[in-house]
Amino acid sequence: MSAVDVERADFLRDEELAIFRQSAARFLEAHAPPERLARWDRAGMVEREIWREAGAAGLLCLAVPPEYGGAGGDFRHEVVFMEEMAKKGITGFAASLHSAIVAPYILHYGSEEQKRKWLPKMASGEYVGAIAMTEPGAGSDLQGVRTTARGEGNHYLVNGQKTFISNGQLADLVIVVAKTDPSLGARGTSLIVVETAGTQGFHRGRNLDKIGLEAQDTSELFFDNVRVPTENLLGPEEGLGFAQLMQQLPQERLIIGVTGAATIERALDVTLAYVKERKAFGQRIIDFQNTQFKLAECKTEATVARIFIDRLIGLHLEGRLDAATASMAKYWTSELENRIVDTCLQFFGGYGYMNDYPIARMYRDSRVQRIYGGANEIMKVLIARTL
Repeated sequence: MSAVDVERADFLRDEELAIFRQSAARFLEAHAPPERLARWDRAGMVEREIWREAGAAGLLCLAVPPEYGGAGGDFRHEVVFMEEMAKKGITGFAASLHSAIVAPYILHYGSEEQKRKWLPKMASGEYVGAIAMTEPGAGSDLQGVRTTARGEGNHYLVNGQKTFISNGQLADLVIVVAKTDPSLGARGTSLIVVETAGTQGFHRGRNLDKIGLEAQDTSELFFDNVRVPTENLLGPEEGLGFAQLMQQLPQERLIIGVTGAATIERALDVTLAYVKERKAFGQRIIDFQNTQFKLAECKTEATVARIFIDRLIGLHLEGRLDAATASMAKYWTSELENRIVDTCLQFFGGYGYMNDYPIARMYRDSRVQRIYGGANEIMKVLIARTL
């Protein structure tokens, strides 16, 4: 039983979802054991085979309709899979990015031909998906993107550089944020799909060396006169990219909140197990009043986070999650995650600083939650606009 024992919302407790959670947990136990996770860490990326294994098990593109090769579920199924991965400390396998961030752009804005062409390959794990937003000079400020896509007959010529691209080393399909008309600013931004295999002018840079998420391939991508068919534009016309990003970013930010809440709960679980066993000065660490008070605070805040995030999942399922509230989820939960993980690590003493202990990995991996998906300072700007 988890340290956070609040009853989940009704829409997260139906029998079908419980069966799916058990199935997802069994898959991860069989296909992502500790020795395989360690191998991914050493390699700096997951094995391509895990994508095919997850696809064969029906665990990719969970909210994509069956006619496009998906599982036919909804966002709740994505949430369950994210939570099960978080419980097991699986941070390198970016299935949520692939399935719940990249695939929705194609599902919502792609033509029927595009959906039938790309989504089945993503659902099977044949294709690994990525989205290329960030550039060396443009992070949270997406209006500052300088990558261009210039029309030339029935093709675009894509030129530019992207960085910090998750799944970058393995990606077979990259949604590129580019300016089709730089003179129009945000209104000149479009989303263009690049299939990477054999594409001239497309180059992957180095797999970036990070302080956490060691098994997640995060890359530089270079586009040098990359010829892309104009039919790879997402949407009926150019210039819709910024609006499309704004419509989909709330789900991405909620995903960060979902993984943050699950990580908080895991941090408390491993810490409680440790302080109930470890002794100092002749008594268990849990028997010190300071330990009890600190962990009582953490449990209270974790419970608030769970109820808050579950409420927002419900709003999202109803189509009522607005950008500002999603920003609250991303900002507040990621800040809380970092604070609680830090508090928990302290109870481990020197062992908390050792990579052999999962709390050390959580400490490193959690830090980026406050940066990607839009830095928390940007989240506050978005929230402040509602004041």
